[in-house]
Amino acid sequence: MKNPEPSAPIKVAIADDHALFRAGVKTALSVKKDVELIAEADNGMQLLNLLKHVEPDVILLDIQMPIMDGITTLPEIRRLYPQVKVIILSMHNDHSMISRLMEIGANSYLTKNSDSETIYQAIKTCFEQEFFFNELTNKALLTGLRTKRIEPAAADDAQLNDKEMKILRLMCEEKSTKEIADIVDISPRTVEAIRDKLKTKTGAKSMAGLVMYAVKHGIMEEQ
Repeated sequence: MKNPEPSAPIKVAIADDHALFRAGVKTALSVKKDVELIAEADNGMQLLNLLKHVEPDVILLDIQMPIMDGITTLPEIRRLYPQVKVIILSMHNDHSMISRLMEIGANSYLTKNSDSETIYQAIKTCFEQEFFFNELTNKALLTGLRTKRIEPAAADDAQLNDKEMKILRLMCEEKSTKEIADIVDISPRTVEAIRDKLKTKTGAKSMAGLVMYAVKHGIMEEQ
């Protein structure tokens, strides 16, 4: 009997104007059998030109680049290649910047001093689960977005019941499915079913979408 075919590696592209940083990422990823760096670009314009010829699964995108920066490039990637996951790389950890980039389509946000294992885990998680959350993204979503959330008048749009509201708050507090089940006194499977129902009701496609909904609608503050 033949061994099963190994799954194809995750194809990665990087856009960063610092050649040394790109080389460091390339070296770090080269030891990983399930990830392959297939393209490098100095700026957003060059990246968009490369994307006409290569099809990465995940893009590592620097914010500050000459000619075309990451903030300008991200919406273009989202418009032209909506299936590609984008991980922002930056020297900065400003919450308002992070929340803005997450809102316009970033799947994660890492500082450039992140170790190679964190970058690898972010690539894997974004590819498999759409988003990679870390302390930066969580704080940005829960505090950065709060400063500009919409008026609570729209909070009843999704018509969430008390149990759904409580579970959503617990999810935003990063409680695990089992922890939520214990707190609310229901089974983990019921928690998962309610989470899926919350996504349907709010129109969120991911946990990040649910967090954004909760913060924007003041649900976190209705304790």
